[in-house]
Amino acid sequence: MKECKPIDMNFFDEAPARFEAETEIVASPEKIFDVFEDARSWAQWAPPIQRVDWTSPKPFGIGTTRTVTMSMGIVGDERFIAWERGRRMAFCFTHTTVPNMAAFGEDYHVEDLGNGRCRVRWIMALDPEGASKTFMPLTAPLMRWSLRFMLGRLKRYVESQPTRARSSAGGQGESRRDAA
Repeated sequence: MKECKPIDMNFFDEAPARFEAETEIVASPEKIFDVFEDARSWAQWAPPIQRVDWTSPKPFGIGTTRTVTMSMGIVGDERFIAWERGRRMAFCFTHTTVPNMAAFGEDYHVEDLGNGRCRVRWIMALDPEGASKTFMPLTAPLMRWSLRFMLGRLKRYVESQPTRARSSAGGQGESRRDAA
């Protein structure tokens, strides 16, 4: 795998290519992060993803790592560069099989709107090189569309999942369906 250049949180404002989408989800911030932490859920709402393997133990936080396997043989080793459970998480590729990617990262903001609703803002930022850089103006509309498409799938997926009751000690209880 090719090593990617390291990034920090400034990359999401300064990247040569940046795509953003947002939506409201009927769910608590905790429920949204339960979905983010569930390795199996990513393949349900993000069609390019085939498998997520967390390579760091819980609790997840800054420095946590995972490997994501995607369609067309793409693999990315990721490191989390922000983690505030229920509020924000961001990660970047440390290594990838994508040949023309100097840097790549995603940043997820979850804003609690009250009444069991959240706004989720997703930023995808990249520094393409070679042919990818040349064709980025042509592929940018597809990237924007696909980010909105996947965020819509995330919304539907989260809203369809049972909420896990948590005990006062912070453990997880039995699953139950959200009250409508």
